[in-house]
Amino acid sequence: MKTKIIQMMEDNPLIAAINSKRSFEKALTCESDIIFVLYGDVCSIVDIVDQLKAAGKIVMVDVDLIDGLATKETAVDYLKRATKADGIISSKSILLRAANARGLFTVHRFFLIDSKSFHNLPKQLGTSKADVVEVLPGAMPKVLSWVQEVVDVPIIASGLVCDKELVMTALQAGAMAISTTNMDVWEI
Repeated sequence: MKTKIIQMMEDNPLIAAINSKRSFEKALTCESDIIFVLYGDVCSIVDIVDQLKAAGKIVMVDVDLIDGLATKETAVDYLKRATKADGIISSKSILLRAANARGLFTVHRFFLIDSKSFHNLPKQLGTSKADVVEVLPGAMPKVLSWVQEVVDVPIIASGLVCDKELVMTALQAGAMAISTTNMDVWEI
């Protein structure tokens, strides 16, 4: 299944990231095969995932952004048992490692704000063993090329990728896919 998800990202590199009821509604019918869920709580996440799955989508839940979930392995257990999510997104290596052990697809989210966070990336990725790396902000082609040199997994560019030019630049710089909450970009 993990190989299939990576192939889907390569075939359709625009990932719809949803952060509201409005974007959720649009994601149900958008052309993106993969949806990143960046909102919800323990009461609503099951329904959000179920509806997206019913629409034929591959669903990744950002465990760090779901209200009511702790930063513990039990959060991963909950998502695995209570939802049909295909994977998780997190900036926390321990959660990603737990998700991998449970057969979920894993997206390690990195906020690259300075050289220290960049140089820490390989170590953190080595701990998490994530399937892909998500780099924020993703509108930094030079940094994306640096990341490509130090990791051996595919890269997703995210954050501030808000028009076709930035999408193309990120893909040319080495990103395999783009994740965006900008619904206009979903239509590119």
